Amino acid sequence: MTIYSEEHEQLRRQVRRFVETEIIPNGEKWEREGNVPREFIKRMGDLGFLGIGFPETYGGSGMDFIGWMVLAEELGRSTYAGVVGVATVHTLMAAPHLMHAGNAEQLERYMPGIISGELLTAVAISEADAGSDVGAMRTKAIRTEGGWLLNGTKYWISNGVNADLYFVAARTDPAGKGAKGISMFIVEKNTPGFKVSRKLDKLGFRSSDTAELIFEDCFVPNSNLLGDEHRGFYAVMENFQTERLILCTLNIAECMTALGFTIQYVRDRKAFGVALVKHQVLRQKISMLLARAEAGRRMVQHAAILLAKGEKAILEVSMAKAYCGELVNETMYTCLQYHGGAGFLKGTAIERMFRDARLYSIGGGATEVMLEEVAKRWDEIAF
Repeated sequence: MTIYSEEHEQLRRQVRRFVETEIIPNGEKWEREGNVPREFIKRMGDLGFLGIGFPETYGGSGMDFIGWMVLAEELGRSTYAGVVGVATVHTLMAAPHLMHAGNAEQLERYMPGIISGELLTAVAISEADAGSDVGAMRTKAIRTEGGWLLNGTKYWISNGVNADLYFVAARTDPAGKGAKGISMFIVEKNTPGFKVSRKLDKLGFRSSDTAELIFEDCFVPNSNLLGDEHRGFYAVMENFQTERLILCTLNIAECMTALGFTIQYVRDRKAFGVALVKHQVLRQKISMLLARAEAGRRMVQHAAILLAKGEKAILEVSMAKAYCGELVNETMYTCLQYHGGAGFLKGTAIERMFRDARLYSIGGGATEVMLEEVAKRWDEIAF
């Protein structure tokens, strides 16, 4: 049984060709430069990859969520998570905030450029003391004539250096505690009072620009309030489900890719006159990781079907995020170990994937946070 239609498979073939011709030949250069050129994003827009799940009204193709999964699966096979991160943050983590909460004027103004790749987006939620704990947010928006003044600092913001459009979360109700009283705003690049403070240097995802952002009396007009005032937290939580499932999809694709070339390596590599694959312990470890990756794939597909039906699937997505984030780290650790010294060399695919994987059990909801979400819903489980 498959969740993919022929339309999905056609998309898969197209994205796979794009990965082979556009990402793999250039990925190492972009890693060294710490940046993905805007021409790459525009090329994705020209091919329709940035509008897969968005309405045709704005230039999208109107496919379902499964289409986004196909895109993530094939991009994940590239072995360049940083490159993939720029595209997926834009389409699957930032732009949905506008798509789900934007009014007609905002959608008409920004969505065509987002889908074409003319506008690059970022979502600014995290702060130094407020990552997975969105309720700990300190950035504030105070009402003033004609709009709000934003003050605060955002941290770990992907696409933060190069974005043209930022969807920023801020506390609008001073009396609000935790999740209450947070709103979302649209902030354009070069808005007075807003600046990119610095580009952050990271262990992995080297080609994905990540920034600290500062807002100092940054004026945002009433027309740039995104969604309902004081209801931003709930919009963030809703978007987290699709974001987390896309991360899971990337995890499984990367696991299968790394295991695939590790199998080839242990078949070819000899130690003491014997191919590594002849060692039972190696074969069984790889086989178990393959089995677990396939189980993860089924878990992700099940959660995707629930989301496509309009269900929240918080339990299923939280389980998948915790499982896949840990699995991709174990898989990369094992694959690097089996490559021996060759895997420790900078510039090799497994060395890069090993570093990149570390983010997956942290970003988008740390494993520990996801497991607590599962614990809250024990009563939903059929024991």
